Amino acid sequence: MPALGAGIVLAVALAGCKGVLDKGVLDPQGPVGLQQRTILLNATAVMLAIVVPVALATLAFAWWFRDGNARARYRPDWSYSGRIEFVVWSIPALVILFLGGMTWIATHDLDPARPLRSARAPLTVEVVSLDWKWLFIYPDRGIAAVNRLVVPAGTPISFRLTSASVMNSFFVPQLGSQIYTMAGMQTRLHLLADRPGTYRGLSAQYSGSGFSDMGFEVVAKEPDAFEAWVSETRGRGETLDRAGYDALARPSQREPTREFGAVAPNLFDTIMKSVTASSAALICAPPKQAAELRGDK
Repeated sequence: MPALGAGIVLAVALAGCKGVLDKGVLDPQGPVGLQQRTILLNATAVMLAIVVPVALATLAFAWWFRDGNARARYRPDWSYSGRIEFVVWSIPALVILFLGGMTWIATHDLDPARPLRSARAPLTVEVVSLDWKWLFIYPDRGIAAVNRLVVPAGTPISFRLTSASVMNSFFVPQLGSQIYTMAGMQTRLHLLADRPGTYRGLSAQYSGSGFSDMGFEVVAKEPDAFEAWVSETRGRGETLDRAGYDALARPSQREPTREFGAVAPNLFDTIMKSVTASSAALICAPPKQAAELRGDK
């Protein structure tokens, strides 16, 4: 009865998670997310192939060797069986080899820096994690956006990612492949949204007091609708120059979505170089001067 009650409670709880699962890794909307879900389900099935028989065997042994079963043989001097040892060690070894093979293949097929195969040319997007918001720069279009990533559906997206502050993590669960952003460094990621829709993006790395609200939305549009959005954004007039970026980079929480019709050339590379120079100055400076550079009180 306790086990039955626990099962009912678990079923009810999982039923309430349907809306969450529909917007997460179990509801992929791109080829990368689909492959990752397949790996997750395959690995779970392989492990259940061991866990379920072991659980059933445990119950069977407990029932067979119960105190009231006179047919159960009691052998206090038994100590070894080569066949049992072979089964006990070979099955886990085969499982590990199988899971290891799956991981090896997936590691290469789903390498974040590996471009996706597509007949369409990829769109380059530069991503900068700030405290506590996301900046998306479209270098080929000369525009940018805060906390809103608009992409054409069916087109590979080639991301260049960095951080202007502490290490962070870029993750769109329905598209797949969480990847870190680090100050003064560049990471690469390739994703694709199969169809138009709005998907949730988030920070998967704790980064301070504004972490919980450091989310963004990914809006996949038809290619023509995406180009229309680009043209509309260009006409809005606001420019993200270096002074505007410095103001944007100041820590803030629950930053509203914003779009910029023009962006300073090579802003992404400038951010990386400035962060690298600042980090080097902090490392090389004496403790008192380093504290002043950090703004410590």
